[in-house]
Formats: sequence, structure tokens, C-alpha cells
Amino acid sequence: MFNPNRFVKTLMWGGVATAILAGCNQQPSTDTAAQSSDDTKAGTSSEVKHVAITAIVEHPALDAVRQGVVEELAEEGFVEGKNLEINFQSAQGNTATAGQIAKQFVGDNPDVIVAIATPSAQSVAAATNTIPLVFSAVTDPVEAKLLKSMDGSGTNVTGASDALPYAPQIDLMKQIIPSLKNVGYVYSPGEVNSTVILKNLQEQLQPMGITVHSAPAQKSNDIAMAARSIADKVDVIYTSTDNNVVSAYESLYQVAKESKVPLIASDTSSVERGAIAALGVNYHDLGRETGKIVGRILKGEKPGDIPVYTPTSLDLYVSPTHAKEQGIELSKEVMDQAKEVVK
Repeated sequence: MFNPNRFVKTLMWGGVATAILAGCNQQPSTDTAAQSSDDTKAGTSSEVKHVAITAIVEHPALDAVRQGVVEELAEEGFVEGKNLEINFQSAQGNTATAGQIAKQFVGDNPDVIVAIATPSAQSVAAATNTIPLVFSAVTDPVEAKLLKSMDGSGTNVTGASDALPYAPQIDLMKQIIPSLKNVGYVYSPGEVNSTVILKNLQEQLQPMGITVHSAPAQKSNDIAMAARSIADKVDVIYTSTDNNVVSAYESLYQVAKESKVPLIASDTSSVERGAIAALGVNYHDLGRETGKIVGRILKGEKPGDIPVYTPTSLDLYVSPTHAKEQGIELSKEVMDQAKEVVK
């Protein structure tokens, strides 16, 4: 029986005043003692830390990463508006804009730059080799040439990967569609993470007698057209965490309904937006893990000494409503394994 985890191994507080009173010793006030404790936790006295965050585009998964980073930093003692200043900018899906943002951030010289998704991380890495860079939601940071080793780069770069094992994904597709012979894959050829997934899918599925029909889409506006070009050839369309695809998921959903070809995703937020099922990482939790890495750097650790974080569990989300719209009925076995059922 399919088990989602079976294959996984894989601002500012003012200075403290010291009062010397004749004939007695004054104890610190409760507020002062609490502030001192907060400063110790954060590894910083009254110094304001500056963190710049950029994402290639805004969509639910990447937004959840950013939210998780900010929440975890607060847990680590770095609170926005108190001893932390955050500058967030989105590239709105444009790689040229991502490069401009990276250069601007480098000019600002923050304590840490957080880059969410592969294109933004690559842009920041090209712009600086000194300012600490913490990437997140990057599927294959080695293939993206962000670092040479997941165990510690020895450079200014570290981060959190959203890499997924392929066996559980394929298991899910075969369980939902036992006669599976043709898988469609809509992707952005300019995103390294997406091309890596395509290559690996082909390598995994070909020995099983399953053909991958790929449909490149340069821009989010091309997603629907790309999906239509393969809809009559495939049993399912599989979507990864490709940022162009995820940002335009509603258009893909319309094609799936029209053609009765089900969508299966690796981004759980895509189920609310049209997929019948998704097995993937929790992006809010990934953001929290990214925030832990940022906190360690703000407290003095070198980024090159910190290994890349990779999730060790997967969540299954399903939507029987979307399945029915796309000509599929989810089995009780699949439904029972779901962490969340989206109506």
C-alpha cells in the first residue's frame, strides 16, 4: 500500500541604564531583565539586524516560505520592528527583475539575503560572494550551481531545498491511475529545477513503460496552451514546483476540466487551486527551517559551515471535487492516507 513517507531518506531597544543609589543596591526591573533575556536569545544586544528577502514570484507556496522565515526569526529573538529590519521584494516572475533586485540588495549590504526559488537564488549568487545568501525552495542547488556540496559549501551560500523523492510521486500516480502509460509535464525551460525534474521523471518512468510528454511554456501566459498541446496524449498531467506553472495554476485547471485529464502535483497548495492530489513538502515548515538557518548566521555562524536542509516527510492533499470534475474518482485507500481533504 502506498505510504507517502516510505521512500523518504532522504526596533531597537535602548541602552540599559545603571542607577547607583546611595546606601542601597537596586535590582534590575522586570522589563529590563526580560529584555536582557531576549537579547541573549537573539545573540545581539541592541543592534538592529537587516535581512533582505526576495522571491521570483508571489504564489501560495513561496508566500508560505516567507511567512515561515519571519515567524521563525521572531522565535529566535529577531523581531521585525524591534531588532530586525526586513526588506522584501518580488521579481514578479521576471528573471531580469530578479537580477536588478539582487544588485540593489548587495548595494544595501544587509546581514543576510534570503532568496526564495531557484531563479532568485541564482541572481543573488551571481551578485555577491561575500554577503551570506540563504536560499529556500530550491530543488537542486548543486545543479543550479549555487554550491558544490549539500554538506557545507565553504562559501557564503547555504539554505533549504524542497527536493522530493520520485518513487512516492510515481506510486501516487499509479495508484490513482492503475493503467498509467502516458504522463504529461508542463514546465518552464528556463527554470533549472524544472528541467532537472523532467530529466529524472524520464529516467524513472521509461523502464516502467511509461512515456513522458513534455510541454515547455516560457511564460505563465503560455501554460494553458502548453497543456492543451498534450492533453489528448496523456493519462495525467504532473506538475512540479515550477514557479511559472504554479503562479498560473488556475489556467491549467481549466484545461484539465475541459479535457478530463487529471492534475497531480508536488505542491500541496495546488490542490486548492485545481489539482486532484498532491504529495509534497509543507512550505511553511520549510520556511521555518530556512529561518533557523538565518538565525544561526545572525548569531555568528558562517553560512559555508551550515549543511543544506532537506525535508524528511511529505504530506498528501486530495480533492474529490476536482477529481470528479476531471473524470476521476479517488479510491478510499487514497482518501484515507490524505493529511487534508480539500472540498
